[in-house]
Amino acid sequence: MEVTAWMARARCRDLQPSVFFPNDSVAMEAAQKICLLCPVASDCLEYALANRINHGVWGGASERARRRMAQSRRNAAGRLATASAVVPRP
Repeated sequence: MEVTAWMARARCRDLQPSVFFPNDSVAMEAAQKICLLCPVASDCLEYALANRINHGVWGGASERARRRMAQSRRNAAGRLATASAVVPRP
C-alpha cells in the first residue's frame, strides 16, 4: 500500500494492523475509539471508500457502515445525473 502524507499523522501509525481487523464487536468498538480522536480519520475513511477497501475499520467506520456510505453516494450520484438530464439547457 502506498503511504500517503495523512497516514504518517494517523493515531494508528504505531499500532498493530490487527487492531483494525477485529473479530468481534468489542474489538471493533476498541478500534473505533482509537479513530475518534484521530486527526486524519476523515482522510482515512475517504481513502477506504475511494479504494473500495472491504475489510477492517477505516476512519472509524466498520465494513458495513462503509458499504452503506458507498451505496448512498452511488444513489445520490444517480439522482444527480437523472436530475441534470431532465433540466432543459438554454
